[in-house]
Amino acid sequence: MRDVVEIGMGREARRSYDLSQVEIVPSRRTRSSQEVSTSWQLDAYPFGIPLVTHPTDAVVSPATAIRIGRLGGLAVLNAEGLWARHADPDRELGRVVDAAVDGGPPAAVRLLQELHAAPIQPALLTEALGAVREAGVTVAARVSPQRARELTPALLSAGVEVLVVQGTIISAEHVSGGEPLNLKDFISSLDVPVVAGGVGDYRTAMHLMRTGAAGVIVGYGESAATTTDDVLGIGVPMATAVVDAAAARRDYLDETGGRYVHVIADGGMAGSGDMAKAIACGADAVMLGEQLAVASGEAPGRGYYWTSAAAHPSLPRSGVSGPVGGPGKCDLEQVLFGPATGGDGINLFGALRRALAKTGYSDLKEFQRVGLTVRA
Repeated sequence: MRDVVEIGMGREARRSYDLSQVEIVPSRRTRSSQEVSTSWQLDAYPFGIPLVTHPTDAVVSPATAIRIGRLGGLAVLNAEGLWARHADPDRELGRVVDAAVDGGPPAAVRLLQELHAAPIQPALLTEALGAVREAGVTVAARVSPQRARELTPALLSAGVEVLVVQGTIISAEHVSGGEPLNLKDFISSLDVPVVAGGVGDYRTAMHLMRTGAAGVIVGYGESAATTTDDVLGIGVPMATAVVDAAAARRDYLDETGGRYVHVIADGGMAGSGDMAKAIACGADAVMLGEQLAVASGEAPGRGYYWTSAAAHPSLPRSGVSGPVGGPGKCDLEQVLFGPATGGDGINLFGALRRALAKTGYSDLKEFQRVGLTVRA
C-alpha cells in the first residue's frame, strides 16, 4: 500500500525517499570480497563494473571514454557537445575552466551557451567516435529526444554500438513543433540497443520499456551542479524512483515472457554508499559524472563539473561546480578501484564489492534482494 499523506484540503501526495534516507541491512552471511562479481551485461555488451558515465563534456572525451572502457565501464560521449562542434574542444574546455576561475559559475555557463551555439559538424563527431572505436572499447553516444532522428544516422555511420536518448525528463513520445519522436518506431528501426531516460516513476518507466529500450535511465543526474529542482520544481527521490522502475521491469518481464530491461540510476549519489543503495533498490548500473570529476588530471573539465543542461540557450538547468580534487591528485583508475588514502570517495567500485561481500551476496542481481530500512 502506498504511503500517501494529505498536504492540504483535498490534495494528497505520495511519501517518497532519497538514497540518503535508506540503509542496507546486513544478512546472516558474509563472504570474501574476492568472491564477489560486479560484472553486468547490456544487450550483447559485457562490462566489468556497473558504470555508465553521465554524458557530459566535463568528464567524457574520446580519451577518457577509451580509458573508462578499458577499466570495465561504459563511457557515453555527448553527441551534441563540444567534440561535435569545435575542432579543438580541449582549448574551448580550457576557456570554460578559465571563465569559472575568473568570473565564477555564471561566466562559465555563459561561455558554454556561446560554444554550444556553434553548429554540430558530423565530421567532427565521426572523428571523435572513430578514435573510441579504433581503441576496441564499446562506443556509446548520447542524443537529446529533440535531435535523435537528425543525428542518429551520422552516429551509426561513425560506429556507435549503444545509443543513449536522454533528456532531463523523457517520455515515450516527444512532441515538438515538427513530427513527434515516437520512441517505439524509432527504436524498432535501429540495429543497436537504445538506452532512454530519465524517468522518475513506474508508469513512465513501463512506457519506455514497451518502446523496446534495452535500458531505462532513472533520474536526471542530480548533483551539486544541477538546478532542475530549483528551476523547474521537478525532483526525483532516487530510492523510491529506482524501486518503482525495478517494479516496472519485473512486471514488463512477466508481460513479455522474459524480456529484461536494465535500470540505470542517474543522480542523487554522493558516493559509493549511495551507489550501493541504488543497486540494492534495484538498479543494474549507476550513471556517474560528478564522482569522476575528482580525477582532475584526466577529466576534460579539470575538476570542474556541469551537465549538458548547462548549455541550454534560454533556461540552463546546471551550473558549473568545482573544482574538486586537484591536478595529479588521482587518476580514473584510482577513483574507480583505489587505493584510497582516506574516506574521500575514492575506490568507488572497491567499496561496492565490499558492500556485496559484507552482506553476503556474490553478484549484483543477488544484491538487489538485500534488506533495506528507512531512517525515521
